[in-house]
Amino acid sequence: MKINDIKNILQSTPEADLPAIIAGLESDLREGVKKLVISYKKRHNNYIAENERLDGLLYFERRYERYARICGVDEAGAGPLAGPVAAAAVILPVGLKIRGLDDSKKLSAVLREELFDEIVEKAVDYCIATVEADKIDAMNILEARLLAMSKAVGSINADFALIDGDRAPRLAIPYAMITGGDACCMSIAAASVLAKVYRDRLMSEYDKEYPNYGFAKHKGYGTAEHLSAIRTYGSCPIHRKTFLRRH
Repeated sequence: MKINDIKNILQSTPEADLPAIIAGLESDLREGVKKLVISYKKRHNNYIAENERLDGLLYFERRYERYARICGVDEAGAGPLAGPVAAAAVILPVGLKIRGLDDSKKLSAVLREELFDEIVEKAVDYCIATVEADKIDAMNILEARLLAMSKAVGSINADFALIDGDRAPRLAIPYAMITGGDACCMSIAAASVLAKVYRDRLMSEYDKEYPNYGFAKHKGYGTAEHLSAIRTYGSCPIHRKTFLRRH
């Protein structure tokens, strides 16, 4: 069999069947085949490692599996000087593994966008809620974060919530708080991606409305560029006035 034919077979073989194919090629002494075997062994080992990582991310969903519709909850945008805080609540199908999913802060913008679309497509239910800058100023950022979470959870049909952090929003359903949950819980990680990407997209839209500030680039965070623009142009309606007093 030609090496290109072997490569095509390896490319089209499901991961579960790959070890048997590779084992059958071990005795082939051609250098090209040896390289393919090494390459696909590495690919399969990475596949196994990712599966094990994803199994670990499902620990909390399995721990509370007595509930039928578990949602993960997380927020994004607590620290910026401008724009809303966003929170997401998402119910994933039982046992679903989304490859590459992790704490949104660990992911590239491109991968977050790809995962956002996959999560939205596969979710049983989800909601993304926001609390705007003027309300953040009126109530403080902690209360705004909790309100956004409450709004998101209240808009879906969940019977239990896994919430990132150590402060609970007001909910009508039971819940568990998980510190660092976006890095160790599948549904919370999914919520972190939804909240982050949704908010980033909002800030890019605001950039068109208020082009002097660079919102599409820094998403409202207090970068040197952003602070310089505020000194030059003053604040705009989406700035958090209580945050600006600190700078």
